[in-house]
Amino acid sequence: MNLDDVRAAARVLDGVAHRTPVMTSRTLGDGVFLKCESFQRGGAFKFRGAYNFLSSLDEEERARGVCAISSGNHAQAVALSARELGIRAAILMPEDAPPAKLAAVDGYGAEIETYDRYSMPQVQAGREFAERRQMTFVTAYDDPRIAAGAGTAALELLEDAGELDLLLVPVGGGGLMAGCATVIKALHPGARVIGVEASGVVKRSLEAGERIQIPVPRHIADGQMLTQPGEWTFEVMRELVDDVVLCSDDEILAAMAFLFDRLKLVTEPSGAIATAALLAGHVRPEGARTGVLISGGNVGLERFVGLMG
Repeated sequence: MNLDDVRAAARVLDGVAHRTPVMTSRTLGDGVFLKCESFQRGGAFKFRGAYNFLSSLDEEERARGVCAISSGNHAQAVALSARELGIRAAILMPEDAPPAKLAAVDGYGAEIETYDRYSMPQVQAGREFAERRQMTFVTAYDDPRIAAGAGTAALELLEDAGELDLLLVPVGGGGLMAGCATVIKALHPGARVIGVEASGVVKRSLEAGERIQIPVPRHIADGQMLTQPGEWTFEVMRELVDDVVLCSDDEILAAMAFLFDRLKLVTEPSGAIATAALLAGHVRPEGARTGVLISGGNVGLERFVGLMG
């Protein structure tokens, strides 16, 4: 995957995906720009990659229908993209997925099955689900088409905010990071790209030089509850990512409250984590023009109030 692939994805998404706003906050600094993917269709950046992936399928792959495994945002993105393209979709979701995300996937018309995420690794559960359903599997992150679609968020950010010296990206399996880092490093090679996560699996894998596997993490960032980075995305991150920092649940909650109080943004925990890294001082821009990806806002009222209480 390269910059041309991301630009091609931008053409596919033109007029379909929302061009999400870029916001600023004096508290964060005059040179900090927040790319608000919480306003994307489906409530998160995931729509970009899913739609780009589904658009690439041939007639036979579309006829089989598509399936995916996700705690919510990718599930919603696949369900919505499938509805837009007239493709049948089935989604495997954890039993403890946020109710708002389950309801959204159902509302988009996809069939839902549930599983216990603590008894079976996500990759294994997804593989078995796809084999049983005999449908085209849509990975949440580990494919160049997914990453290229996600990378269009960084492309728009640069077009709207101008050149950046630093980009902070929430990192889970690595699709968003792979796409965004590809864009930034191609257009501004001297810029630093830093991932932000809650579990530490990506940071530890990069430090070890190989993908490590951990038990299912227990933190509030449900969009980052992965046990291992993606195989393809890991190689991209090894090449392009400068650092990864960690944020605690309390730091994430503080960022969600800040974004709500100061910018009137409703964000989910994984969506606010890059902002949390700034507020907690894990990353200090020190005058650098800084982009921050707010990756999603899919948190229901009941959960948001409960987290903020």
